[in-house]
Amino acid sequence: MANSYTSERRVHLEALAGLLPDHGLVSRLVGGDDPVLWVWHPRTGRQTIIFATPAHNGWLFLWSAGGQGPADDLERTALTLKEALVQPG
Repeated sequence: MANSYTSERRVHLEALAGLLPDHGLVSRLVGGDDPVLWVWHPRTGRQTIIFATPAHNGWLFLWSAGGQGPADDLERTALTLKEALVQPG
């Protein structure tokens, strides 16, 4: 059974996932009891895994190459994530 930390993390990841199609991104929640969000850009094929973690000012999303975005500003996070997946590595 998931604890409250895992449940809250899942809520944040699902909220972000719900917004990503509006930005041309595809995602899938993976990891069962320890969820992460697998996100990819269908045109570029670039992908990353998103982690959600508590921070001193709420929750924060983290992804590879130093990407991050606040859970309380999903729109800004989605835009930042899209830029990271569109630009060449």
